[in-house]
Parts: sequence; structure tokens; C-alpha cells
Amino acid sequence: MNLPLANIRVLDVSQVMAGPFCCMLLGDMGADVIKIEPPGTGDQTRAAMGFRLKGADSGGFLALNRNKRSVEINLKSEAGLEAFYELVKTADVLVENNRPGVVERLKIDYPTLKAINPRLVYASISGFGQTGPWSGRPGFDLIAQAMAGVMSVMGHPNADPVKSSVPVADLGAGLFAAYGILSALLGRQHSNEGQHVDASLFETALGLSVWETAEYWGTGRLPTPIGSANRMSAPYQAVRAADRHFVLGAANQKLWTALCALIERQDLAQDPRFATNVDRLRNREVLIQELELVFATRPAREWVEGLQAVGIPAALILDYAEALCSEQAVARNMVLEVPHPVEGNIKVLGFPVKLGSTPQQIRRPPPLLGEHTREVLKEAGLDDAAVAGLRTRGAFSPARAEQT
Repeated sequence: MNLPLANIRVLDVSQVMAGPFCCMLLGDMGADVIKIEPPGTGDQTRAAMGFRLKGADSGGFLALNRNKRSVEINLKSEAGLEAFYELVKTADVLVENNRPGVVERLKIDYPTLKAINPRLVYASISGFGQTGPWSGRPGFDLIAQAMAGVMSVMGHPNADPVKSSVPVADLGAGLFAAYGILSALLGRQHSNEGQHVDASLFETALGLSVWETAEYWGTGRLPTPIGSANRMSAPYQAVRAADRHFVLGAANQKLWTALCALIERQDLAQDPRFATNVDRLRNREVLIQELELVFATRPAREWVEGLQAVGIPAALILDYAEALCSEQAVARNMVLEVPHPVEGNIKVLGFPVKLGSTPQQIRRPPPLLGEHTREVLKEAGLDDAAVAGLRTRGAFSPARAEQT
């Protein structure tokens, strides 16, 4: 069964998170993703994070690099460039996440590669994009969250600044890049030419700030941290029960009325401070205080079951151990096991988007460094003698090239 991107070849010249995540998404949809890595060290994430399983690669690398093949190429050598250019001739997409200017120095920039392969879709992911006065700054999720305004609205009022622990700028940039790549591939069907896709962590974080910018432009007031609450409706947040917190979302008038009836507080429904959603937002803090007086009388699970029974969205706040083994995660195959040549069976997250007719598969485990160097170069038309010559001239790690 052919997956939608089965005929697309991607060169992954990226490291760490945003680029590898983008390429993994494309690989999950069937693309042949070839990960180009520096000899000896490979992707920085192979040695990152504070834990290992059995082998040399970190859990973070294993989480971001399934459905890829690894090729070691020294892009700083003339022979390495020759080998790389041969791969470019066979590629549909290239993804890189260097700071602007680096690819020009390496001679793997878009104009150079476009001359080799005019149909190439070339995606750059950087901290601040390829143009503008901040373009030369390094790109990190923390920096993007800070400079895009996201950290100014995170956490609780009058508390120290916090960021989203889930790296929304990094992962979001990977998602936006994949969206741009797929759009460019569709456009190529008409123009027969590729194009440069320019994604950034800064614009991703800013682009996801939909409610916050709407509030600022609509009222002239700067959005501030509101904890777990919502800028558009109330009550819509975490509340404390007798034993733990839970969340509920009485986000419209019908649900608000049903909530007041369930907790037997019709006085709240008749209170002018809470008459409309605008009123409830304006008086949210005192509203939550009133609700928590009631919620404190019973355990969270009982409240959640009662709320759900009358159609009010509510849920316990699960940790990852609970979420990963939940009946919904199990039913939706969100935890998969992959056989790995060094690690044995490893757990990875499942596919967050399901295709009905061509369901995704984990066709390859995260690759060992340089595992597919010879295989891929031979596919590009280089015989054993040519590979040996490139190796002698410093194109890639001699030991790896001999083994693959």
C-alpha cells in the first residue's frame, strides 16, 4: 500500500528538533527521508538530553528520527559536496535549520542547489527567518517564546515568567514547514519548479498567538498571564475539588445555566455579576472562588462524572503516565513499539493524524549514525569504486563507509 508521499525523497540536513520533527512527519506519510549527518558525531541530539537507553543515541533522538535513513557526509569537504550534490539531483525536498548565512558558506544554499535541481523544494527553518534585522540571531524555542510575546502571557499573575514546557515554537515551526513544503510540492505540479520555503520559530510563536493578538488589537490592553483560564469565556479553567484539581468549560450560556443547576447554585445564575459571558469574564476571580466553595465538598472524579453526564466538558488533569495508558490513547494507538537494532523494542508516540485509506506505518526505526551511507550513495548511481574514492578524499567517516 503506497503512502501519499511514497514517491517523494527528502534530504534532512537539519539537527535537534524543528527540522527533524518536520522530516519525521514527512517520513510518516511515506517520504524517503535521508538524514545527512556530520561524520563521527551526527545530529547533536544523538548526544543530547540527560539519559540514554542502551546505545549511544539519546531518547530525544529516537523520538524524532523514525522513518529515516542516515548518511554521513562531511559537507565541509570538496568530496563530501560532490557526494551531496549527487543526492540533490535525486531529491524532491531539502530541509535545513542552520542560522542564515551558514548554508551559503557550505555551498548548499537554495540558489546553488536550484541550479542542480530546479524542481527542488528547499525549506529553511531558523530562529527569525531569512530576512529582517533579527535574522542572524540564533534560534531557540525559549528565545522565540520570549520575543514573540508568548512568555508574557504564560503562568499566573504576579509570578515569575515561565515558558510552555512543550516547545511550541520548535515543534510548531516543524509543522508550519511541513505545511509549506506540501503546498510547494502541489504548486510544483503546475509550475514544474520548486521554491524556497522560509519558516521561523519567532513567526510560529507569534502566528499561534491568535487570542492574545485579538485581545490586544480589540481592546488596546496588553494580554497578561491568566493561569489556566481562557481569554474568551468563563468559567473555562482548572478548579480545585476536595482532593485535586480538574478542568471544566462552561463556555456558553446554556452550559453555564446547566452548571448552576448541577451544583444547586441558582443564585449564581441570577447574580448580575455573572449574567453574561462578558460579565463572567470581568468577574472571573470571584466567580471561581464561589465555584470552588462547592467543588471542595466532593472529589474531583465525582465532579467530572457529574458534569459530563449533563453535557458540560470536564476532565481530570492527567500526568503523562496516566495520559499514555488512558483508554483513549490505547484505542487510538498513540503508543507504538518499534524494534531497534541496539535498543531492542522502544516506545514512540503514535501518529496524531490518521489516514483512513493509507494508514501510516513505522517502516524504519531511528537510524544508527551512517547506517545507510553506502546504500543511499549506490542508489544515487555511485558504485563501490566511486564511494571508496570519495571516502579516501574525506567525504565521510572511513569506518562508517566501510560498514555500510
